Amino acid sequence: MDKKIKILFTATFSTSFIQEDLKILSAHYSVTKVISSGIKTFFTYIAAIRKNDLTFSWFASVYSSILIFFTKVFGKKSILILGGVDVAKIPELNYGIWNSWWKSIIVRYGIKNADVVLAVDPSIKKDAEILAQYNGDNIFVLPTGHNSSFWQPNQVKENFVLTVANCDNYTRFKIKGIDFLYTVAQTLPNVHFVLIGMSSTMQKQFIPTSNLEMYDSKSQDDLLDFYQRAKVYFQPSLREALGSTLCEAMLCGCYPIGTNVGGIPTVIGDSGSIIPFGNTDSAGHEITKGLQSQLSLQAREQIMTHFSLEQREQKIIDYISQLLHD
Repeated sequence: MDKKIKILFTATFSTSFIQEDLKILSAHYSVTKVISSGIKTFFTYIAAIRKNDLTFSWFASVYSSILIFFTKVFGKKSILILGGVDVAKIPELNYGIWNSWWKSIIVRYGIKNADVVLAVDPSIKKDAEILAQYNGDNIFVLPTGHNSSFWQPNQVKENFVLTVANCDNYTRFKIKGIDFLYTVAQTLPNVHFVLIGMSSTMQKQFIPTSNLEMYDSKSQDDLLDFYQRAKVYFQPSLREALGSTLCEAMLCGCYPIGTNVGGIPTVIGDSGSIIPFGNTDSAGHEITKGLQSQLSLQAREQIMTHFSLEQREQKIIDYISQLLHD
């Protein structure tokens, strides 16, 4: 612990994994938190940079890139976290900041000029190198960490398939593969599916089959209950960086099934099933197999071994130490 080291922590919104990094940094350093957006945010950055030794930003964006510019102006160090959406470019869905020519110029600068860039998966590092058009010599892979003390299994599993995806618009509906989930549910009418995260507006627009039960977003305590009861967790994504909900479900002993995109195969490893996106026959076969399984301690062990909070904490401390003491 070195409270003499001062860190400016920035993001434009908050998630559970962003909060986990904030907790890690706050336990070891003196942290100034700026989680906001809007023009006033830039003035807040400029005032705060001078008082801190290092900036730590979640997601490549116009905000983090301008922050990195001023960090260099004031001779400070910077760490940028790539989470996945920030290196996405799907023109047909207008998904990703890289579809904007002027934003892509600014974000390219931020990625190339941050002192250290930490990508949550090798696939994200590769995407960043392609989009930013350089060799990625400042990009390193560091996956998110997950709290195995909170996300714990119980011994009773029920015969249903769970998917958790924040889905409040059509683009998210497609990116998270919910259309694929709908098709799979139609082909398995005797299997009970549960989808959490579908907004009430989206539920009205896309009516599911009778065997697909849908809910809006749930609290972490409620999610824990669903994870503990579900026998199978299905990640049907068209694009996914790593899949925090997939990791949480695996810690709770769900048998994992996911598409072969992004970091999903890395997360699942040998503990579950990987299927081609859109292949309903393969999905149906693996779901049927998964429902015949019991509590998956192998899935839990996979996350505890490769995606622990403790590992991420130590690596973050190491990178900060190297930057400030070299």
